[in-house]
Amino acid sequence: MKTLGIAAAFAMSLGAMPVMAQSALNEILSGGVLKVGTTGDWNPMSVRDPATNSYVGYDIDVMTQLAADLGVELEMVPTDWKTLVNGVVAGNYHMTGSASISPARLKAAGYSDSYIFVEIYPFTTEDKADRFSGWDSINKGDVKVATTLGTTFEKNVKLWFPDADIVVVEAPARGFQEVLSGRADVFITSNIEGATLLEKFPNVRQIDVEEARAPTPIAMLLPQTDQVWINYVNSWIELKKAQGFFEATAIKWGL
Repeated sequence: MKTLGIAAAFAMSLGAMPVMAQSALNEILSGGVLKVGTTGDWNPMSVRDPATNSYVGYDIDVMTQLAADLGVELEMVPTDWKTLVNGVVAGNYHMTGSASISPARLKAAGYSDSYIFVEIYPFTTEDKADRFSGWDSINKGDVKVATTLGTTFEKNVKLWFPDADIVVVEAPARGFQEVLSGRADVFITSNIEGATLLEKFPNVRQIDVEEARAPTPIAMLLPQTDQVWINYVNSWIELKKAQGFFEATAIKWGL
C-alpha cells in the first residue's frame, strides 16, 4: 500500500508539472516550412516587388540558405516595422529578417547573434545641402526631420533633434520619401540603406557630420523563450561565418 501511495503521489506530481512548449524548430521541421517576417522596404536587405510579390536582397539570400540547410521551404511573411516584434510574439512567423538590436525590442523578443553592423547618417536633397553641416545644424525649429513609425530611426530623431519639427509617416510610406517629395528636409538612415539611396536618387546628399551615430549590431528577432530555436540559429550563424557565407553575401549586395 505504501508503494502504491508513493507511485500515485509521483504520478500526480508529474501531472502538475508544466508542459514544455514545443520549440519552433520542431514545428519548422515537422511542417516543412520556415516562416520569416520581413518588411520588404529596406534596400538592399529586403526588397519586395509588388508586381510578383517576391523578395530579393541580403536578408532573402540569408534566409534562403537557412531554409535550405534546414531542408524546408521558405515562406516570407509581409510585416511592417511597427508590428515586427508583435509578429514574433504572436507566432505569425518563426523569426524575422535583419533588425537592429534595441532595448525596447529586447523586452519582448529574443535575438540571434549578430552578423552585421550599421551606423546612422543624416541625409537631405541637393537643393538643401548648404543648410546643414554637422548634427547640431539639424536640431532647429525650422527643420523638418522625417522618419518612419515603429523604426529605431523614429526613436533616434526624437532623441537627437528635440527642437526640430518631427514628421512621422507610417509604412508603406518612408521617411526618405518625404524628403524626396519636398515635404521634409532631413531623414536619417543606416549606412547600408543610405548607400543604395545615394546611388538610386542623384539628388540625395549625405550631410557632413563629425562622425556617424548609433553603431548598432544587426540580428534576427526570435521568440524570447525558445532557447532551442535560438541555439540552433546561433550555431548556424557561427558555422556560416566560418565558411565565409556572410562575407560573400555582403560583398554580393555591396555591404
